[in-house]
Amino acid sequence: MELGSRDAFARMGTLGIEEEFYIVDADGRPTSGTDDLVYGRDPPAEVPEGFDHELFKCTIEAQTELIEDPSNAAAALSTVREALVDHAAADGYRIAAAGLHPAAKWRELDHAEKPRYQAQLDRIQYPQHRNTTAGLHVHVGVDDADKAVWIANRLRWHCPILLALSANSPFWNGFDTGLASARAKVFENLPNTGVPSAFDDFDAFHAFERRMVERGSIDDRGELWFDVRPHTGHGTVEVRAPDAQRDPAVTLALVEYVHALVVDYAERYADDESAPALRRELLDENKWRAIRHGHDASFIARDGEETVSLGEVVADECDRLGIEGIRDVYDAESGSQRQRRLRDEGGLDALCEDLVLSP
Repeated sequence: MELGSRDAFARMGTLGIEEEFYIVDADGRPTSGTDDLVYGRDPPAEVPEGFDHELFKCTIEAQTELIEDPSNAAAALSTVREALVDHAAADGYRIAAAGLHPAAKWRELDHAEKPRYQAQLDRIQYPQHRNTTAGLHVHVGVDDADKAVWIANRLRWHCPILLALSANSPFWNGFDTGLASARAKVFENLPNTGVPSAFDDFDAFHAFERRMVERGSIDDRGELWFDVRPHTGHGTVEVRAPDAQRDPAVTLALVEYVHALVVDYAERYADDESAPALRRELLDENKWRAIRHGHDASFIARDGEETVSLGEVVADECDRLGIEGIRDVYDAESGSQRQRRLRDEGGLDALCEDLVLSP
């Protein structure tokens, strides 16, 4: 039984970035390359731990090493991305990024044979069989377990904001869903996903985690796929809400925002602020607005009394936290808008080519 512990929470403000990508062929279409890239040969020297499977053989995860100084995030992300692109090119593959690949048809793609994923497929069935999603996960170290749970509770309101900014998956099986982030809705069909309930403290979360494993609901703690969670193995608060991104600048802006939020809440933890009163159902409503509208979304405010536009939230958060990256993301064309424009202008071929990471 894989469970973490209170002792894991020992470092404040460190960073870890996990990105999920698509392995594609010369035409930019998803293809089964995971076995070659994970098992075929030694990993690149720049990424000694190598890359890992995702559920499908056309999906792969790359993660940075522990980033002690957040100012080094750009260099760390560039190192991993460049190593993955070069590693894939050696076997004739390319790497693409989006929340959902517009050409991915789950019935035609092979699942990874890793026992962990086979067990999930057997247990979950249809929702997992079609889960061709790719996300961005951001870990920020927290030096106290109860503080981590307190922060995660408060980050629940921010997760729809991050999703709206990152929305980059309008197409599902080649069909325009009308959503800005179809990935979030597809992934939400799995158990133990979405916006979690608040937990009173670390003991409450850890008891829940243990109960889920002991009762056979999950095989390990990693299968609690909530939009935000305390990671009891890494000693971090992990935010899992955003779509994966082709543009590293967007990834870094989202990372900057998550890091700033965690650090800000950590500083406010000692003030013993009262818990937010917004019901989980209203947080779910905010997530739906992000899924449907992306950059054009508006949200129920934290006091539950007002509605605020994404633009208003971004302006306030940038001023409050002293950051700029998400302002640039909001002002630019969103990922979902770009995908629709490129398909309208050049068809699926042009869109698939645009999603490929540059060598």
